[in-house]
Amino acid sequence: MARKIVTTLRTLGATRFDLKYGMNGLPHRALMECIELFGTKVAPQVRDMMAS
Repeated sequence: MARKIVTTLRTLGATRFDLKYGMNGLPHRALMECIELFGTKVAPQVRDMMAS
């Protein structure tokens, strides 16, 4: 996931990425877990990859 985000950011010349977190049919608990994983795992990887 991080690699896809970095590729997209670099291709578009974008400097920020917003997470869309509203998904129909996904239970609230699962949604909260997805948001937590994005913030603790994916976002730091994206930051590191963008810095190099």
